[in-house]
Amino acid sequence: MSATTNNNYRTAESVSPGHPDKICDQISDAILDAYLAHDQKARVAVEACGGHGVVFLTGEVSSTVHINPVPIVQRLAGNIEVIDHIAKQSPEIARGVDTGGAGDQGIMVGYACNETPELLPLEVVLARDLNQYLYKKWPFDGKTQVTLKGDEIVAIVASFQNASHDELEAVVKRWARRQKNTGPYFVKYRNSNPTLHINPAGDWTQGGFDADAGLTGRKLVVDNYGPRIPIGGGCFSGKDATKVDRSAAYAARRIAVDYLRRFQASEVYCYLAYAIGYDQPLEVTVVVDGVEKTVEGYDLSPRGIIKSLKLTKPQFEQTARYGHFGHGFIWDN
Repeated sequence: MSATTNNNYRTAESVSPGHPDKICDQISDAILDAYLAHDQKARVAVEACGGHGVVFLTGEVSSTVHINPVPIVQRLAGNIEVIDHIAKQSPEIARGVDTGGAGDQGIMVGYACNETPELLPLEVVLARDLNQYLYKKWPFDGKTQVTLKGDEIVAIVASFQNASHDELEAVVKRWARRQKNTGPYFVKYRNSNPTLHINPAGDWTQGGFDADAGLTGRKLVVDNYGPRIPIGGGCFSGKDATKVDRSAAYAARRIAVDYLRRFQASEVYCYLAYAIGYDQPLEVTVVVDGVEKTVEGYDLSPRGIIKSLKLTKPQFEQTARYGHFGHGFIWDN
């Protein structure tokens, strides 16, 4: 039985890679990837704040190599001024991580459900798929939002930079009526006549950093599982895998996917909690269709997670574009 066999309203949004917050996420993760390409043991925690011609970088890096962040920022954000204020990792933090402990305290939530092939909530997959569909035509700043009632689409919101109302509406309608080559659930669940809100504030040509400021880690719900699923609170982007708010979140997703398949369940939640400097989780909870199960067979120390999920290789800029789950990463399979 699907986790969505109800008649409730459910809404999720997606933002394009051209959105200011997503530009900052990509900058942070691209800098991380650049360090990992030359130093797999690099400690990286980089935050970006950008807008109106300037990107400010702050955070901490400890590495055997030096990376110039300016070309990375300008590749993603255009010809823009870069203020680099990155320091070295605190020795007190390094002391706990050097012994294999977690880089911070925190609670991580993993989730998987049988609603879609991506094992994600249907509303999340639909909002993201629409955003990707529109971004191919308008590779700029943009947002989408999909509201379901039960398993039917009842409302769609689409706002995209440089897209006229009429053309954007036509492309949204084309997406809503597509039924081939997009997975079996699209045939069943797409309503051909939902209420449409197309550029509801009017057509717009000023977007990205020209119109608004962005900040790393400000799209946490979009990065995770949508508003229906709780999140632990920690940002992922710009952080190497010794920071468990990233690596343990991926491990929690891995466990949730494994238990969904093992028990042929409708939905699974996994909760992990850590203390800074300590290498074992303080909580390991998995709930399968409302029933708590024992978790066995996983090395959930930071080092164990990093090894099993191959988190020392450059791969993270891609995670910052359309969410960290449901894209075929190792923690999804």
